[in-house]
Amino acid sequence: MRGRPLALLFVLAALDMGLAAEPSRADVKPLKQAHAHNDYLHARPLLDALGHGFTSVEADVFLVDGKLLVAHTAKELSPLRTLEALYLDALRERIKANGGSVYPGGGPFHLLIDLKSAGEPTYKALAKVLAGYADMITTVRDGKVERKAVDISISGNRPIGLLSAETLRFAGVDGRWSDLDAEVPAHLMPLVSDNWTLLFKWRGKGPISDAERKKLNDAVAKAHAAGRRIRLWATPDNEGMWRELQAAGVDMINTDDLAGLEKFLRGQSSAN
Repeated sequence: MRGRPLALLFVLAALDMGLAAEPSRADVKPLKQAHAHNDYLHARPLLDALGHGFTSVEADVFLVDGKLLVAHTAKELSPLRTLEALYLDALRERIKANGGSVYPGGGPFHLLIDLKSAGEPTYKALAKVLAGYADMITTVRDGKVERKAVDISISGNRPIGLLSAETLRFAGVDGRWSDLDAEVPAHLMPLVSDNWTLLFKWRGKGPISDAERKKLNDAVAKAHAAGRRIRLWATPDNEGMWRELQAAGVDMINTDDLAGLEKFLRGQSSAN
């Protein structure tokens, strides 16, 4: 424990005692386009996002000694910050309390798991863990989707061949921009994500060009026609960007600013 700040030790101890299952605001209404990028970096992983009405969160995982540990880099790993402790157990408790859904009024919730360590062994370990939460996770059995409270997609080091070969699966693959025209079933690739800065020049300030707006709208249309959702990461956190993404119908608006995006989306909703 040498060198760890006292505040960090307190947070880790709290997680170990199960305090992460503390409920969020009961009256918050879910925001279907709100996605918490690198959610685990917030003071209360998952709970802060739920408190702002987010319906999608992202967790990076490393396989270490058989455990799935949540962190941005290997330097930040802690044996107390497991995927189960920070996300899966907390979601299960909340789903039980809400009669079968993450939010009391129902609706889907998405957990994006980014594999940071080697894809195949990490996914194999993850699949075993997810099987223990089959009561709450959307399942694909012989190509047929069984909807549950939580949808899971696998990003990062994605072992696509391994997932596609499974007859019983608890997650789908997060595709890329190059997959927009791919002939892959939506249950295997329910989501397409990519880096905004590699695809677009506009950064949310001033008007977007007609060409780039068309490029974005065409991508969203292709994703939706194939039954997929779409997300762009590395999008600047400003209202100009959020407004354009919302207008285009981007399903998951990526942000690190939970309060800012919540305020924007609720303001847009009340204005309509």
